[in-house]
Amino acid sequence: MSIYIDDEHLIFHLKSKKTSYVMQVTKGGYLSHLYWGKGIKTYRGSNQIIYIDRVFSPNPDSSDRTFSLDTLPQEYPAYGNGDFRVPSYQIQQENGSTVTDLRYKGHRSYRGKPKLKGLPSTYVETDNEAETLELIMEDKLLGLIVTLTYSLYEERDVITRSVQFENQGTQKMKLLRALSASVDFLDDEYELMTLYGAAQNEKNIERRKIVSGIQMVDSCRGASSPQQAPFMALVKKETNEDHGEVYAFNLVYSGNFTAQVQVDPYRTTRVSIGINPFDFSWLLEPGEAFQTPEVVMVYTTSGLGDMSRIYHELYSQRLCRGTYRDTLRPILINNWEATYFDFTADQIEKIATEAKEVGIELFVLDDGWFGERNDSKSSLGDWVVNTQKLPQGLFDLANRVCNLGMAFGIWFEPEMVSINSDLYRSHPDWCLHVPDRPHTLGRNQLVLDLSRQEVCDYLIQALTDILSSAPITYVKWDMNRHMTDIGSSALEPERQRETAHRYMLGLYKIMEEITAAFPNVLFESCSSGGGRFDAGMLYYMPQTWTSDNTDAISRLKIQYGTSLVYPPITMGAHVSSVPNHQVGRVTPLDTRGYVAMAGNFGYELDLTKLTEQEKESVKQQIALYKEIRPLIQFGRFHRIVSPFDSNEAAWSFVSRDQTEVVLSYFTVLSQPAAPVQTVKCKGLNPEFIYKNIETGELFGGDELMHVGLTFPRKKQDFTSRFWRFKKHE
Repeated sequence: MSIYIDDEHLIFHLKSKKTSYVMQVTKGGYLSHLYWGKGIKTYRGSNQIIYIDRVFSPNPDSSDRTFSLDTLPQEYPAYGNGDFRVPSYQIQQENGSTVTDLRYKGHRSYRGKPKLKGLPSTYVETDNEAETLELIMEDKLLGLIVTLTYSLYEERDVITRSVQFENQGTQKMKLLRALSASVDFLDDEYELMTLYGAAQNEKNIERRKIVSGIQMVDSCRGASSPQQAPFMALVKKETNEDHGEVYAFNLVYSGNFTAQVQVDPYRTTRVSIGINPFDFSWLLEPGEAFQTPEVVMVYTTSGLGDMSRIYHELYSQRLCRGTYRDTLRPILINNWEATYFDFTADQIEKIATEAKEVGIELFVLDDGWFGERNDSKSSLGDWVVNTQKLPQGLFDLANRVCNLGMAFGIWFEPEMVSINSDLYRSHPDWCLHVPDRPHTLGRNQLVLDLSRQEVCDYLIQALTDILSSAPITYVKWDMNRHMTDIGSSALEPERQRETAHRYMLGLYKIMEEITAAFPNVLFESCSSGGGRFDAGMLYYMPQTWTSDNTDAISRLKIQYGTSLVYPPITMGAHVSSVPNHQVGRVTPLDTRGYVAMAGNFGYELDLTKLTEQEKESVKQQIALYKEIRPLIQFGRFHRIVSPFDSNEAAWSFVSRDQTEVVLSYFTVLSQPAAPVQTVKCKGLNPEFIYKNIETGELFGGDELMHVGLTFPRKKQDFTSRFWRFKKHE
C-alpha cells in the first residue's frame, strides 16, 4: 500500500518511492496540508500546526482566536469564510451569494487510477501501478459535494490531482472558479520557473525569486498558448540540473489556464493551478457534476534533470497512447517550405522521389490540397480535394508516393473556417461569434464552435471521409489562431461563459473518435508550431510540431526549454533550407541535422534544389539517425549546457541500460581568445568502459562524467560536435 490512513486522527499519508505527501482533517472538519517533500517512513506530527492570533485573520470558532482559515495551510481553500488568500473555487448561488464552506464528509481509497470523463489524463495499464485517494468534502447548506482525487504513482514519484463538483442540492449553482489543485507551503524561500514565449519563439525558460503578492502565468486565448505554458515549478536557490529541490506542476489541458503563486504577509506560499477563471463560469443544475482537468505534480531532490525525466517517462509511457506510443517514429519530409500553396501532383511526386532516394520514409502533403485553397484566404472547412491541383485526387497521389516505398501523410486544420468557404456560406452561425458584433479575423479565418454537437459531427464525418479515401498513415493537425468573439448561438445567455471549456470538450471528443477510428495513423498536433504543445494534446496525438521556427540556433532554446517537461519523442524537429525562412540565418547543414536529431527527425525543404554534395550529406544524416533513432526516441535525455545561460548548448541521450550514448555540443558565435571547450557526460555507468564509435578510443564512464571531453573551438559561427559511445565488452 502506498496510501496510509490514520482513521483515528484522519491523517492521510501518500508515500511513493522517494516522496511523501501528508494531509489531515483538522478542527471543524477543514482539510489541512501538512507536508510534501522527501519521503519519510511514518508521519507522527513533528511539524504540528502552530496557531497564532493574527488579529485581522477571522475565526470560524469565536472561542478560539488563534484558529483561522486565513493562516491554516489548506488543501482546497474556499472564498468568503475567513481566508483572504487566493481560493481554489468559487460558487455563485441563486441568491447571489458566493460564500461556501467545505467540510470533510468522508474518504475512500483503492488501487488503480480513474479516467476523467471527457478529459485527457494519465493512466495505468494495471491497477498495481497507482493508488487513488478520494477525499469527499461537503457544504451541507448548499448540498454541494466536492471530491478531491489524488492518484499516486508509487514507483514514478508522481501525484496527480483533480476535482469533481456535484450539485446534490435543490438550487442551481454557478461555478465561477474551479481550479484543479492548490498547495500551501510554510515559507517563501523559492524561485519560480515558468516557460514563456511567442509564435516561433516558444518555451523560453524564466526563473526568478518569488516575492510578496501574486505572481501568475496564464492564457485566456482559448489555447494553452506559446505565450505561457501550463507549467510552473518552485525550486530552491541552489537547485540546478543535477541537485536541489523541485516542486513541479503541469496541467493536462489545452485551453485557458491559470498557474499562480501567492506569498502572504506571513511569508507562506500558495500555489494554484487549473482552468482560468477569467471569462469562465459553469451552471450546475441539481444532479449535475463538473470535472476539472488533471494536474501532474512532481517532487524531487535531484534537480531539474530528474524532474524532467520523471515527466518524460510518465508522459511517453502513461499519457501518450496508441500504436505509435512504443513504435519508432518515421523520418518525414513536408512540402510546405518547398512549395507553399503552389504545387501539382507531378511536382509532389518529384520531391517524394528525391526523398526516397536519400532514405526518407514518409511524405507529408501540407496546406493547399483542398477546396479552392490557393492562399490563406479561403476554403478552410471545405475538406474536399482540390481537383485543379490534384486532378486524380488524393488516392492517386498517395498511391504514387506509396509505390515509391514511402508512407503518405496529410495536413488538416479542422477547427477553423474561412468566410470564403462553402461551409461558412451554408452555416454562418457555426463559428464562434457574438450577435451583432463584427468578426475578428485571425490569419483570415474564424474558429468553429466546437461546443456544438452538430459541428463536431460534421468534422468527424469530413475527416473520416478523407482518411478513408486514400492510404494515409500520418496527419498533421494544425490550429493557426486563437479565440476571439467567444460566444455560441447554441447556448443560452447564462451559459455563454461555458463556451471556451465546452469547445475543449468538443475538441477532445473529436480527437478521441478520430484517433480511435484510425489507430494506424500517426497524429501530430500543431498550432502555428508549438502554440498548443501541452499534455492534453499528447493524450490524443503522441507528438507535436515544436515550432514553425526551424532555424537550428533558435531551436537550441526552443527544444531545450520544451524538454523541461516534454520528452524528445514528442517533439517534431526538422532540417530546413538556408537562409532560414523565419530568421534569415545561414547555418551549416551538419548543425541543422544534429539539432533536429534531438527529436522526431525530418525535413522542411525542396530536395530537388539541393546540390549533389548536399544530397549526400542528407543521406548520411538519415542513415545516422536510423541507427540512433531507438536511443533518441526511447532513451533518457540529459541537458548538459544551457543555451539560455551561455554561448553554447549541449545535451545527450543515454540508453536505459547505459550501454549507448549520443552526445551533441553546439557553439553559437565564434569568439576570440576563447578557452578550450570541455563537455562532461551525464547518466553513464561509472563502472563501464565506453568506446568512441568514430575513433575507437576507450574511456571510463567515470572519466567521461567527471573529467570530460576537451576539443578545440572552430573559427566559425553555429558549429556542432557529435559523439557516439558504446559499452566496450
